[in-house]
Amino acid sequence: MCGIVGYIGKRDVAPLLLEGLARLEYRGYDSAGIVVNSPKAGALKMVKAKGRVRDLEARVPKRFAGTTGIAHTRWATHGAPSDVNSHPHLDPENKVAVVHNGIVDNAAELRVKLEAEGVVFASETDTEVITHLIARSQADTLEEKVREAVKAIDGTYGIAVMHADFTDRIVVARNGSPVILGIGEKEMLVASDVAALIAHTRQVVTLNDGEMATLKADDFRTYTTSGTTTNATPETVEWEAASYDMGGHDTYMHKEISEQPDAVDRVLRGRIDDRFNTVHLGGLNLDPREARGIRRVKILGCGTSYHAGLIGAGLIEGMARIPADAEPASEFRYRNPVVDPDTLYIAVSQSGETYDVLAAVQELKRKGARVLGVVNVVGSAIAREADGGVYVHAGPEVCVVSTKCFTNTVVAFALLAVHLGRIRDLSVTDGKRIIEGLRKLPAQIQEILDGEEDIKKLAAEFAEAKSMMFIGRVRGYPVALEASLKLKEISYIHAEAYPASELKHGPLALIEPSLPTVAIVPDDDLLEKNRAALEEIKARSGRILAVAHREQEKADHTIVVPKNEDELDPILMGIPLQLLAYHTALAMGRDIDKPRNLAKSVTVE
Repeated sequence: MCGIVGYIGKRDVAPLLLEGLARLEYRGYDSAGIVVNSPKAGALKMVKAKGRVRDLEARVPKRFAGTTGIAHTRWATHGAPSDVNSHPHLDPENKVAVVHNGIVDNAAELRVKLEAEGVVFASETDTEVITHLIARSQADTLEEKVREAVKAIDGTYGIAVMHADFTDRIVVARNGSPVILGIGEKEMLVASDVAALIAHTRQVVTLNDGEMATLKADDFRTYTTSGTTTNATPETVEWEAASYDMGGHDTYMHKEISEQPDAVDRVLRGRIDDRFNTVHLGGLNLDPREARGIRRVKILGCGTSYHAGLIGAGLIEGMARIPADAEPASEFRYRNPVVDPDTLYIAVSQSGETYDVLAAVQELKRKGARVLGVVNVVGSAIAREADGGVYVHAGPEVCVVSTKCFTNTVVAFALLAVHLGRIRDLSVTDGKRIIEGLRKLPAQIQEILDGEEDIKKLAAEFAEAKSMMFIGRVRGYPVALEASLKLKEISYIHAEAYPASELKHGPLALIEPSLPTVAIVPDDDLLEKNRAALEEIKARSGRILAVAHREQEKADHTIVVPKNEDELDPILMGIPLQLLAYHTALAMGRDIDKPRNLAKSVTVE
């Protein structure tokens, strides 16, 4: 989970690379480094630093000229954050430089072999193995040197390589970790995320697994690791550079929370069919006959995407009357699951690159399953691997923790549920009812956001808590899970989520005045059941914050949210809890956009 950026052209490369790293810092931020090469130089020049990109920038000399370079911002896997463990990694002669996103599974084995041949390692990283393999290759071209190295390693990689003897090129390769080429005017770029490219070009090529590329200032070519030429066609990125700016907000998280009314409007736009009270999702590649043949739906995701999948499973089961459930992709792929030909599998990932989800998709495809993707990034690996899917159109999400993408993903599942439901047993009346509810969402989300100051005042009370409990029932339970995750991710307050019905089966032992409980209490057919749970907590002197459609007598505080249709209420009830987590973390002085130990795109196991 790291950020890579590279450039070859005529411009002074160091400022450009540092700017790119700053845009990619959400992918990793414990150390950073930069290597540049000039045609007049006989060796590569490197600067590295533990810490943020700003720490690296402070170390870069004023005279650090070059027109070709690669840079990296790291999230540590092998070796603690340090100057020496930072990327790029150079060979002892300063000839070869490598930046790497991914994990070399057989690094220990290769390290032993190389040490027996006299290689002395400078770092604890797995990436340094790649550097030495390339440096020791006797091949005549840089392309062949890199090809030999990637054939020797097992695992995932997105790499960019420079060599002082081949100053006119950068060679890149991909297997499981994203590599995107930026096509400029007599200049070429490469990055692990389009965010680093968008200020310079909107024409991009996304490499496939097992693919390599050679970048020169005036052209590029792509080919497989076996040397077969591939035909890459540049695509135009739909987002603009301004989409990655903070837009006057203090943090990206606050900006992205505030963008949710517009984001939800985007995911709905052009997809509603009022004539038949249904939804058009053109990218599904699933005709009505095939849709009626589905006997089960299995949704796979990780973290926030898994929580969105839990809500999605409830929506599909309730509206389409197809048995549906969600499971962490990281567990699914290791338990030798039974793959049923009548099951529709749905892979959920904000980035479309989440390794555990991607690996599950590839295993399912190998076994002949039909897989749909629900992703945010157009052209991402999961989008390309899946048989079809739904883009959630949330726009770029830079904060490490997901907010607007979670909301849009749930709305996308509601659209899918209506689509499948109207093909099957959802009545015209219920289809119309849900569609009218969907159309209300942007304005209702804005209404919740307008009450931010009241939530900010509540958050000040919870900043002193050492632990918190979140509870919900049926539709409310995934909301509690996601709210719990948001709080722990950015405030570092320990938090747990439980089904409200499970309180009496153990968690009630935790209740005391110092442990606040956040309860999801929608005004639906389970209202009285949820109120009974509040009674149980109050009888044990527990403090309660309710998120509900009306004031709750047993709660110490209630955040009142607008009522929508029962099926869609979870979408709205999660919004104030995003703000609660944000303002709690803010009151504690946390680094909200870059929480410790986490990175945005999890492209490793």
